[in-house]
Amino acid sequence: MPDGKLIFVPTPIGNLEDITIRAIDILRKADAVAAEDTRTASILFEKFDIEVPVFSYHLKNEKSRALKIIEQVVNGKTIAVISESGTPSISDPGYTLIRMSIEAGIEIEVLPGPTAFVPALILSGFPINGFSFEGFLSHTGKGRRRRLRQIASDFPRTTVFYVSPHRLEPFIEDALSILGNRRAVLCREMTKIFEETIRGKLNEIIDMTGEIRGEMVLVIAPD
Repeated sequence: MPDGKLIFVPTPIGNLEDITIRAIDILRKADAVAAEDTRTASILFEKFDIEVPVFSYHLKNEKSRALKIIEQVVNGKTIAVISESGTPSISDPGYTLIRMSIEAGIEIEVLPGPTAFVPALILSGFPINGFSFEGFLSHTGKGRRRRLRQIASDFPRTTVFYVSPHRLEPFIEDALSILGNRRAVLCREMTKIFEETIRGKLNEIIDMTGEIRGEMVLVIAPD
């Protein structure tokens, strides 16, 4: 087995104080950090006095960068992986690297830490003994509606989605049409200064979509 190690390190989704002591320690000791957004990484590193080489690792270069990361780990390096925010591979790059690393026999470590859907799910007040995390649905209306129809035909459960601001209105229109006028909670800009939680039926939330900006998590009740 290679002497190096690959470590997935969650970073704050908004409030930088949410990073763990262990995450800071690992980032400081890593030989290099693969970051989805090097600009966001620089802000985090400046706050916590982290001085290590950083290189980009995002969806467009994921496969080629994964090969280089694996090569470095095989040569004994410890490489930390961070996404723009939250936990790498949760609706962010990471899955390809994980699969390739497993096949290469590389030691992988994943730290627990921030991810937007967990606090949103708890805030919703909907049943969480069984839930579905869908992340981002297809960017196309056809693909989105196809998945929503599958969700509608499945066993009813609380369902969590990530939604981009410019797709929020058509997303809720499709959900309203396919899933019915269910209860929902929209969590916006979680852990940030302008954090907001909006509760209501889907038809009530859609009336406010023109005013809503920022990163969002939409939680829809099972009924």
